[in-house]
Amino acid sequence: MQKAIIAGALAIALVALGSFAAGGAKMKITSSAFKEGGNIPSKFTCDGGDSSPPLQIAEIPSGAKSLALVVDDPDAPSGLFTHWIVWNISPQTNAIAEGSVPNGVQGTNHFGKSGYGGPCPPSGTHRYYFKIFALDRELNLPAGAKRNQLDAAMKGHVVAQGELMGRYSRKK
Repeated sequence: MQKAIIAGALAIALVALGSFAAGGAKMKITSSAFKEGGNIPSKFTCDGGDSSPPLQIAEIPSGAKSLALVVDDPDAPSGLFTHWIVWNISPQTNAIAEGSVPNGVQGTNHFGKSGYGGPCPPSGTHRYYFKIFALDRELNLPAGAKRNQLDAAMKGHVVAQGELMGRYSRKK
C-alpha cells in the first residue's frame, strides 16, 4: 500500500513538472474594456475605430526573457484567423494602453497587414482570444513574420501563458 502511495505521489509530481516545463504555468491577461467571456465593445472592431483594447498582464514569471501576444479567432469560416501578433515584448510590460502597440516586433496578421486588426466576423458571434506567452528567450524572427513562423519559434520556449476571451457579433 505504501509503495502505491509513493508511486502515485511521484506520478503526480512528474505530471506537474511536465506541465510547468510545457508552459503550464498560468499568467493573467485582462482588459478594463470587457470581462472574460463578455462582449468586446464595437470601438475595438471593424465597426468602430478598429483600435486595440487596453490590456493588463499579471503573474509574469521572474525568469521570463520576453513576452509574445497573439489575438485570434477560432470561429472564422477558414479556420483559425490571426488578428495580431507581437513578440519580443519586454517581460517588465504589465499593461498595453488602448490603441497602442507594445514595444516589440509585429508580425503579419491574416488581413495581410502588420498590427492589430479588430474583430469583424462575417456572420454570427465569434470568440476572440487574447493570448499572452512568457518565453525563456527572445525570438529571432524578422518583423512581418507570419503566425506559423511565430508558433514554430515559440515551441519549447513557453514557460507560462494566459488568455482572455471576448465575443463579438456585427449589428446588421
